[in-house]
Amino acid sequence: MAGENPMTDFYQPFLWSDFGGSFANERELAGVAVALGAAEIGPLSPQELSIVRRLPTTSSEFTKKRLNRIREMILAGFDPLGHGFCVLRTTERRREDGATYTPSPIVNSMIEWAAGQRCPGRVVDPGVGSARFLIRAGQSFPKAQLVGIDVDPLATLIARANLAIAGFAQRTRIVVGDYRDFADKANLKTLYIGNPPYVRHHQIPAKWKEWLSHEAERLGHTASQLAGLHVYFYLATVKNAQSGDFGAFITAAEWLDVNYGALVRSLILKELGGQSITVIDPTAQPFPDAATTAAITTFEIASKPTSLYFRRIGNLCELDGLGSGRKISRDRLSAQARWSYLTRPTERAPEGYVELGELCRVHRGQVTGSNEVWIAGEHSEGLPQSLLFPTITRAREVFAAEGLLRDASRLRKVIDLPVDLDELEKEERRAVEKFLKVARSMGANRGYVAEHRKAWWSVGLRAPAAIIATYMARRPPAFALNKAEARHINVAHGLYPRVLLTPPQQSALVHFMQRNISQESGRTYAGGLTKFEPREMERLMVPSPQMLNSGVIL
Repeated sequence: MAGENPMTDFYQPFLWSDFGGSFANERELAGVAVALGAAEIGPLSPQELSIVRRLPTTSSEFTKKRLNRIREMILAGFDPLGHGFCVLRTTERRREDGATYTPSPIVNSMIEWAAGQRCPGRVVDPGVGSARFLIRAGQSFPKAQLVGIDVDPLATLIARANLAIAGFAQRTRIVVGDYRDFADKANLKTLYIGNPPYVRHHQIPAKWKEWLSHEAERLGHTASQLAGLHVYFYLATVKNAQSGDFGAFITAAEWLDVNYGALVRSLILKELGGQSITVIDPTAQPFPDAATTAAITTFEIASKPTSLYFRRIGNLCELDGLGSGRKISRDRLSAQARWSYLTRPTERAPEGYVELGELCRVHRGQVTGSNEVWIAGEHSEGLPQSLLFPTITRAREVFAAEGLLRDASRLRKVIDLPVDLDELEKEERRAVEKFLKVARSMGANRGYVAEHRKAWWSVGLRAPAAIIATYMARRPPAFALNKAEARHINVAHGLYPRVLLTPPQQSALVHFMQRNISQESGRTYAGGLTKFEPREMERLMVPSPQMLNSGVIL
């Protein structure tokens, strides 16, 4: 896609004045797509036809001159129809649908990588949107069949129009449907490329969650029901692709570390044949309407390279070629539960500094499975105080502590019952049984967390940590010395010393981290939230015990 400046892109508002105004509504946008040749790539689906039939028979206020200007812009490499779609649909609506369109520097880089591998006979974009990837692929691979799939018929009408104007109508097929249902085989080397939709697990119907579990199990993998939609697209690609097919996907980067991303990591090391992973920091705005860390994964189906390339960039101008970076062996990756830290170059510690992990183990707090049940309240009156534990249940409690948590009296209490209720005295047992009836009525015995505990009624809080830390916020993490001996649930991390740290050393450590740890070492998600996984926090550079003892770093 054109533009002397790689950031001159599809989203810039000045483009509207270039053709005389924006689209009044989605119907008008669809009408323009049809006027520009959407129907040349047929046949239209029933969903698309239902939109077309509702269009007015008279021409819209978009004059022939304005239509020609839009056509010229498309031929110049811009995407006015896709931009119009993004303006008419709110960011929140598109985020719910997973409709986040990809900037041209990223599209170009991914296509250039593919062109450096081989010439495919077919290109498949599983979430085609306005066809940004397919248009660029059509230019790079003049004989390849182009296949675009999307569930949104308005998007596919736009894609059809863009591809028709680009001159690719005769070799293009557009499918309105779910990529997970796509099962077309072809005796052609296929390039799978695009931006799989990011949709959270709670928006995914149960039937598809069953599909994920079944298809993953069939390949010898396990799948989490908490997986987002992009994980499904990786699995669907492995299911459909043949040995020697290859591809590149850009997605949110959280699968590198979260538990539900284990399926993607496993596929990359096995059937998918991962080649490289390039992480793009949110400061580069890989997705203009979502401040999130992105990851571009390249792969060749069924290949088994001895190592993968890992790289991190902070600016789209650095996308000078995928498939390069730091080489990490497959064996090492197989042994690692978290991968994002591998994209960061090993930081040379200043003299006298060490990684936090040398001083402390970092553990995320326990998941209760149902805070409304396990945080004490009116529903738990009568339970013995010995079963109620003052606990950090809100990140703001750590922020408010300003480095020192002195008093637990203002904290809420979490109910933590023993696995073996026979340990309780008779009166305690009677009170607990009464509470458990209430807990069952609130659904505490149902759900993933409860069903995977030793006993559904036992939260299993960790012992009080020496230091409590926040790990997700739109600001640097906060640290607090835990003089109150509070417990913590999964809104915070606990730091447990591996070595003997005196109270003054612990206090000095907190003092240092409060003032010197920035957001740059974490991962940023949609909406600007920065998150520190335990392993990432352990890699933070902090003063050694000797320096902490001397006080020179303060």
